Amino acid sequence: MGVILVTGSAGLIGAETVRHFARAGHTVVGIDNDMRAYFFGEDGSTRWSAERLKSEFANYVHREIDIRDYANLDACFREYAGAIALVVHTAAQPSHDWAAKEPLTDFGVNAVGTLHLLELTRQHAPDTPFIFTSTNKVYGDLPNSLPLVELEERWELDPSHPWAEHGIDETMSIDQCKHSVFGASKVAADVMVQEYGRYFGMKTAVFRGGCLTGPGHSGAELHGFLSYLMKCAMTGREYRIFGYKGKQVRDNIHSDDLVRCFEQVFRAPRVAEVYNIGGSRHCNCSMREAIALCEEIAGKKMNTAYVETNRIGDHIWWIGDVRKFRAHYPEWNFTYDLRRILEEIYHGFEGRI
Repeated sequence: MGVILVTGSAGLIGAETVRHFARAGHTVVGIDNDMRAYFFGEDGSTRWSAERLKSEFANYVHREIDIRDYANLDACFREYAGAIALVVHTAAQPSHDWAAKEPLTDFGVNAVGTLHLLELTRQHAPDTPFIFTSTNKVYGDLPNSLPLVELEERWELDPSHPWAEHGIDETMSIDQCKHSVFGASKVAADVMVQEYGRYFGMKTAVFRGGCLTGPGHSGAELHGFLSYLMKCAMTGREYRIFGYKGKQVRDNIHSDDLVRCFEQVFRAPRVAEVYNIGGSRHCNCSMREAIALCEEIAGKKMNTAYVETNRIGDHIWWIGDVRKFRAHYPEWNFTYDLRRILEEIYHGFEGRI
């Protein structure tokens, strides 16, 4: 069995990837230096997750490397050259708000770090599939120009629009719109991953995610929608709703469902593919709807506050169309709906908060 190299290995998607491939018998090399603690404070730290992975899997090797550090990354790739069977790049600075505070750090992690990993894969494992977790924020605020209809508990796309039935597909432009600094750095990374596929013929796959979620998320106010929401529901901490009357809509995909997408790509890689991935029409909610369900599961009223100003570059309505991925990999399907996701997050927090 080959080596699976995972960046951001203690984060939500990284840790799920580690568990999936470690259980299958692979040696998994995880690269993670807990920068989430720097970004978001103790709430966002993934140190607990890294320690759990090290204790659970003898075939997990943890490397505390900053992906901006080319020399140390190169040493890691050289150590496993010839054995690397898959690279899954999930490490990122993931917040709109935080990126505006330190644009150089944000671009260094998201764009330059991604370029480092692509180039080292090309040098040491050029035939190895390279999977990148991008974001729907590469579309900037263009989704907000769609014809939206205000309903009682959510915004919804005008039913006459061609994207209404299945969600937004990959043909939406990523150009000439406001992205936020974070969105722009992810665009740079997203396009570079595609380019290493198209120009160098590497087997790259870009996943433009909606809300990625699950019990392994270290949710903080600036990142981790459902995780942080449930944490506030359980603890009584104030949850702030930013704009759009709390009717903004997100699609949500459980980390296990996403990692099973990675497994499909690993088995049958393609060159320079781009996929919108998320809960699609199967699993989506407005903030109001999510709050009501969290209150029901937690058994108590939430402490919420409304802030009129929305976050820069934020989407009013996002539901992604996953039909392209399902056409390429018809064996894959969802296993989690919204209630099951939130119940699992709730039970995951029990004993931790």
